[in-house]
Amino acid sequence: MLLTAGCAWIPPGGKQAEFMPVPDMAHGLSEARETEPLTPRRAWPEDRWWRQFDSPELNRLMAVALKDNPGLKAAAARLRQTQAMARVEGARLLPFLDADVAFANERISENGVFAALNREEAAGANIIFASINPVSLRYEFDFWGKNRAALEAALGEAEATAAEQAEVRLQLTTAIARACFRGAALRRQLDLAREMVELRHELIELADTRFESGITSARSVKRANIALETAQKREAGTEDQLDVQRNLLARLMGTGPDETRHLFANPVTIPERIPLPAQLPIGLLAHRPDLAAALHRTEAAAHRVKEAKARFLPTVDLTAFVGVNALRLTTKGASSLANVLFSGSSFAYGIAPGLRLPWFEGGRLRGELSAQRAEHDGAVELYNDTLVQAIQEVADSLSSWRETRNILEAHRRLLVSQREDLDLAQTRLQAGLDDRRTVLRSRHAVLNQEYVLKSLETNQLVAMTDLIEALGGGYTNNADIARPQSIAD
Repeated sequence: MLLTAGCAWIPPGGKQAEFMPVPDMAHGLSEARETEPLTPRRAWPEDRWWRQFDSPELNRLMAVALKDNPGLKAAAARLRQTQAMARVEGARLLPFLDADVAFANERISENGVFAALNREEAAGANIIFASINPVSLRYEFDFWGKNRAALEAALGEAEATAAEQAEVRLQLTTAIARACFRGAALRRQLDLAREMVELRHELIELADTRFESGITSARSVKRANIALETAQKREAGTEDQLDVQRNLLARLMGTGPDETRHLFANPVTIPERIPLPAQLPIGLLAHRPDLAAALHRTEAAAHRVKEAKARFLPTVDLTAFVGVNALRLTTKGASSLANVLFSGSSFAYGIAPGLRLPWFEGGRLRGELSAQRAEHDGAVELYNDTLVQAIQEVADSLSSWRETRNILEAHRRLLVSQREDLDLAQTRLQAGLDDRRTVLRSRHAVLNQEYVLKSLETNQLVAMTDLIEALGGGYTNNADIARPQSIAD
């Protein structure tokens, strides 16, 4: 029968999707190491990478968010669900043992068929049945690996969900870091904006005095008022952006806005040197959670293809039971059954091997196999797309780190020159060569450049956070996925 069945015909698949080769970016890495203070390291970033910024506020925000963020809790729930489903699939490889007890008491009608055939014994009598099977066994022999493939697919889904949870954690922590960096800079900028408003008030007073003395025209007073309004507008805008960052942090932490009202009391330290992994982009395959998730999805899809192909082959199973059972036709009630149920003559057992051959199912099996093959190809292409995106993000973040650092260093030199100009104006004021307006304007220029400096420092911190996120943020995949290989055919 096995030879003649050959079971249902398995259709050949088309050209299978292939994993793309990992792009090379050795030139970009060497360029970054030559021009930037980047220290190569085999394992970077570390798991709790935010500690390198030496910010107690940032550490506290991370601790609260990792504990209370609803999105992270939802990801953990999804992981528990997929792990439970893997246990369900794993149970198919084991025998099912259970016990059953049955009891039935049926009275025969005095006007029914049985009574008509045997009125003296059957009319009005009871049919009493009892069965006790302390051990019942059901087992499916997995000769073709169908159940094993289902288990491997479920385990792959669980691994993918675990990687997705790590991706949610990475996105959460980097979002908190960016908001914290921007908020800290805005808090310093707000102080600078308020100081610039005070300077503008002093310049208005000087302009009014000079106008009343007839030294200048009303136009100078008007210009001073316009400059004051501009400074006040900047102050209000900065305060509004600061509130936005505080509210964003409250949402990311899973708390209300009152919890973040008094944030940003302490500055954030910018690390002078940052490390890089020793190897890229091969290292991304083990340290990018989104890449790991995509790869585990392809592995799970490949096992689903194997499971779908195994459905074309025979299913062999075994059922067995051991117990006692008895049936009586009596008018004396259940007591007559109890006398014989537990006697040796009521002992019963059964063994029933089974074989099912899928000769014809209307195309259902071929449709399922085609769908699983398509799902596998889609998963492979999604992995390829994720890989290309990962390489782009690493390249962009390296470039952004390099350029923001260059801009920041140039602006610091500009600020030094601006402060030297302020010192010169103060010296000339003491010598009687300039008036107070020149000093105030030079002081305002310094404050304005310090205001811009905070934005540039934030850009560098954000660029570093982007690089950390692009490199996986400390995620580690224990699987050997340096070069993915398809297991579907």
